[in-house]
Amino acid sequence: MSAQNGMLQRITQLGLILMMGASMNTNAGWFGFGGDSWKEEVLLHDGQKIIVKRTVERGGRHEIGQQPPYKEQSLVFTLPTTNERVTWETVFSADIGLADFKPILLDIVQGKAYIVTTPMGCLAYNKWGRPNPPYVLFKYEGKEWKRIPLQELPLELNTPNLIISSPDNEVERIGKNLIPAETIKRLNGELTQPEYKTILREALPQARINQMCMEMVPYKGSWVMPNDPIARKFIDTQKK
Repeated sequence: MSAQNGMLQRITQLGLILMMGASMNTNAGWFGFGGDSWKEEVLLHDGQKIIVKRTVERGGRHEIGQQPPYKEQSLVFTLPTTNERVTWETVFSADIGLADFKPILLDIVQGKAYIVTTPMGCLAYNKWGRPNPPYVLFKYEGKEWKRIPLQELPLELNTPNLIISSPDNEVERIGKNLIPAETIKRLNGELTQPEYKTILREALPQARINQMCMEMVPYKGSWVMPNDPIARKFIDTQKK
């Protein structure tokens, strides 16, 4: 083989490697080391269905052998009454090391969109005031998402209709880009937590809340127990 032919062969091999890398990057979510996007058929309270594009991105610190946490999540959908394309997203928060929320319900009442989320992990739960029932809710109004109290969530919105548990992993396992509403119902039906079975309107027992997430407070860039003497002194000072 001539030197020229050898050089051409190496260039060809390098090109193939780069093409494979680009292809893997394009499908990174399916290989488990990037983000991913798919569509969910969301069943609304009145029997209508809408298609929601859902995107997640993992990243950040994690234990060896475990997946990175959710760094970002977004939902994109069209309001049926106005054909407005709406986006809801939760992004990385440095104080907890991941995104704040996990969406579990999206619905529309009288042309207004509502989203029910749960805080993403114990730190997020403490950050958002330890709500009980454990939800943080949003209403789309005036071209923006506003947090609302549970009392303002329409009573007819009571069934989670988005994939709750590890949605990107479930989509990869199912192997489809559009997840039917019936599949979402089946997946969520396998969960045992009462707050995922239905949208609770009454507080959970405090023992259940404490078991789910112990109380913690931010202190100089860390999260500590509120009875920590140094943190307690700091908190008392802030209240004065």
